[in-house]
Amino acid sequence: MLIGTLNKRIEIQAPTRTGDGMGGFNVIFNTIATVFCAIWPVSAKEITALNTTTLEVTHRIRIRYRSVFKASWRIKFGNRYFAIVSVLNPEEKNEWLDIMAKQAA
Repeated sequence: MLIGTLNKRIEIQAPTRTGDGMGGFNVIFNTIATVFCAIWPVSAKEITALNTTTLEVTHRIRIRYRSVFKASWRIKFGNRYFAIVSVLNPEEKNEWLDIMAKQAA
């Protein structure tokens, strides 16, 4: 893959729990890295449940290899957020990470 194809900028965000003062907690996402990536839509499907219709879009996002990457993190691309479904290291070469993600509603 040519480096020039990594032409989109995303934020990798990790969840942090903060107390709400009443014994519970809130989850806040903090940006831990801003990286360049390539992003491709893979599929889309319409889900109808409880008289509402939602669209679930799945994407493949490729970034340069990072030694630490967790599926509990999320990705922010512009005004859209992506939940990470899986993280793949193609051919175990430690060159790229292919992140399969679904767009959050």
